[in-house]
Amino acid sequence: MQHDRGAETLPHVPFTEEAATAADDRPAWRGWIHLGTFPFALAMGIVLVTLAATPAAKAGSAVFMATSLVMFGVSATYHRFPWGPVVKRVLKRIDHTNIFLLIAGTYTPVAVCALPHTLMVTVLWVMWGGALLGVAFRVFWIGAPRWLYVPLYLALGMAALGILPQLFAASVPMTVLVLAGGLAYVIGAVVYGFKWPNPSAKVFGFHEVFHALTVAAFAAQWAGILIVALHPVR
Repeated sequence: MQHDRGAETLPHVPFTEEAATAADDRPAWRGWIHLGTFPFALAMGIVLVTLAATPAAKAGSAVFMATSLVMFGVSATYHRFPWGPVVKRVLKRIDHTNIFLLIAGTYTPVAVCALPHTLMVTVLWVMWGGALLGVAFRVFWIGAPRWLYVPLYLALGMAALGILPQLFAASVPMTVLVLAGGLAYVIGAVVYGFKWPNPSAKVFGFHEVFHALTVAAFAAQWAGILIVALHPVR
């Protein structure tokens, strides 16, 4: 009886016990893609900032590096481990809001290095204003349906279509790579929204396809940003 009473008074450790006992039916690859990408993104970011030709290009590249690392790092942390309900909700909010920040972070060095000053300022205001609105939307309505919030990501990401002439004038290779990355993000968003294709629910599901496409998109846009950071228009 003494042993039983002692067991009953043992302290409850929140989050840890829930994580240990939660049913984990996630695909085996869940979280590994972004976890493996993180150190490469860090190295690529350092190279980008180091090689950028001007202080403004370095600053814009640093923003891209920071938002990329936050996105990959939080995503890996959120998806890799079976968190308890409270921690999972917090990480989910951060993970989903990071997508808006990465979109704006990707536009930042492109705008700084490739656009005339007035247009650069306009683009940065629009992108970061839209990103902050998107962040607020996902923080306060984390349960929003996919058909509602996925198009918001796409709308913000495709804002570049309005400045294509200026981007092509600055650098054709840069623009092609940035657009290729954007296309990979769009395809990934469609895969995520429709949950298809789903190759293997237990090993490599639709979410892993989505994550793989985000890595491909990041790599393409990193290469495009490197081109214009080496030779900014101003």
